[in-house]
Amino acid sequence: MNKYEVVYIIDPAVEDEARKALINRFNDLIAENGGTVDKVEEWGKKRLAYAIDYKTEGYYVLVNFQGEAELPKELERNLQISDSVIRYQVIKQIERKVGIKPRAVRPAPVAAPVAAPAVEAEPAAEAPVETPAAE
Repeated sequence: MNKYEVVYIIDPAVEDEARKALINRFNDLIAENGGTVDKVEEWGKKRLAYAIDYKTEGYYVLVNFQGEAELPKELERNLQISDSVIRYQVIKQIERKVGIKPRAVRPAPVAAPVAAPAVEAEPAAEAPVETPAAE
């Protein structure tokens, strides 16, 4: 089974009970077609980014569900038929692979510390060695 999420916007003019019935209808549709509803989030009334059919607000609903590959098409068909739904979008969630190890990060090369140039001491002048004079 694949994981999906659908976000749909309901017309804000729809009454509370009719809106709850509409949400339950879509959840039941998912269950009837062999899917399971994982989570339903009602985001509430929000301002639309742009006017749709002269409406500037909508009631947002997010549903996470699992189902077969045919289920999103059936759900989209029913969302499109419904006059109370302004917009909708169904997205397949991609599973991330956990077994892959990330590449090791190579440490940045460390530059050798720059030492101050060594000042060479001049060789000390040796004192002349006195040799005993032959008497």
